[in-house]
Amino acid sequence: MTMGKSANRQENMPLAEALERYRADRVVSFDVPGHKQGRGNPRLTEFLGKRCLSVDVNSMKPLDNLTHPISVIREAEELAADAFGSKYAFFMVNGTTSAVQAMILYACRRGDKIILPRNVHTSAINALILCGAVPVYVDPGVDRSLGIALGMTPEAVERAIRENPDARAVLVNNPTYYGICPDTVSIAKLARANGLLVLADEAHGTHFSFGEGLPVPAMRAGADMAAVSMHKTGGSLTQSSILLAGERVDPGYLRQIINLTGTTSASYLLMSSLDIARRNLAVEGKETFSKVLALAEYARGEINRLGGYRAFGPDIAGSPGVFGFDRTRLPVFTREIGLAGIEVYDMLRDDYGIQVEFGDLGNILAILSVGDSELMAERLVSALQEIRRLKRRDPSGMFDHEYIPPQVVLPPQEAFYAKRRSLPLADSAGRVCGESVMSYPPGIPVVAPGERITGEIVEYIRYARDRGCRITGTVDPAAESIQVLEE
Repeated sequence: MTMGKSANRQENMPLAEALERYRADRVVSFDVPGHKQGRGNPRLTEFLGKRCLSVDVNSMKPLDNLTHPISVIREAEELAADAFGSKYAFFMVNGTTSAVQAMILYACRRGDKIILPRNVHTSAINALILCGAVPVYVDPGVDRSLGIALGMTPEAVERAIRENPDARAVLVNNPTYYGICPDTVSIAKLARANGLLVLADEAHGTHFSFGEGLPVPAMRAGADMAAVSMHKTGGSLTQSSILLAGERVDPGYLRQIINLTGTTSASYLLMSSLDIARRNLAVEGKETFSKVLALAEYARGEINRLGGYRAFGPDIAGSPGVFGFDRTRLPVFTREIGLAGIEVYDMLRDDYGIQVEFGDLGNILAILSVGDSELMAERLVSALQEIRRLKRRDPSGMFDHEYIPPQVVLPPQEAFYAKRRSLPLADSAGRVCGESVMSYPPGIPVVAPGERITGEIVEYIRYARDRGCRITGTVDPAAESIQVLEE
């Protein structure tokens, strides 16, 4: 963010201030929503509060319209673009899922190729189903000791570009759910030199633009578009996000793409939270994330002193696929004490009243923010110490990796809309999958439409389900059967 006059502007909150004026004007409402500032639903008003419902309103001239903003929403988006250092910013109220999908739908049409790592969020796979683009997957590196996927290397991306000169775009995770960042600068240079658009899923990297000692944010690294989850680490309400875009992007066409799947009844609660959170990040972000970094490093050190756990972090940077690491993240490897991450996740919640972000087969992930304290971190450390003491098991025989390289048979759109039938999971090996199967979070499909189901995939799904992972994406809510293509 530039200083001086621009920095002073960042104190402004044009949309939030417009909503305050609307509230003060005591407008008589004969429009939607039907709760009429909460008067029509006293139970909801009691639950959420009168001030909240008084600004849960519909689009109107004084409050602008997200589908075609010309006044206060546009001003708020311009301030967001300035704060993040991008040319344009678009408020998103359908989550970062909609931002990721808008990027891909902007860059690709049916049959176009897009280069991307296979450990992408399901939103990217679903975008391929929507637009008919063809994925060129780059297998990320794998940390064998942790069993987790890493990031694409520039060498692997260069090879993919050379083998697919007609590709239209490259998508990078910056960072992954675990906090791992690829060499986004080098990847962006390669892509731009070959005429490809650079897209970044930066759902977990909102804070990169506002703190010191953090990885390079995607737009500064040379991305053309970046999807940032303001609600994850930026302090806005859940489901609110921002799509950033650079000078090579046509903003009018991108707005049309966003409107294809976006709501025409945008929530002013979500949008105003973006406006307020942007102000806080721009004005107070440096101090905020300095505190978060210090807390994360403290917690990481205390957990590593317990023995049996590995709270990994910057120590894994430098290996192929790990150019940088978000030191505010707190992933903890649990398999050495004989417990899957999801088992520790459940114990922390059920036995100790501690909710961490997610647990997979080998790790848990704690998300730290300025709202956390050293006392809260000590409570987590103490609980982990007690779990190790009371619940430790022999780790032999545990599933030791999260990432299974795909066997792609058909593009996702073709497979998703093909004739399908349901098979018991145990009988599905060798067939082509017609749906995505994933544990959520993190929402990365273990198998996606158009990929061959292998015995290893069947074993993974069964193992994850039996240990308490929530398997999603399947027509069968119990994930005991799976949709496969008719032969």
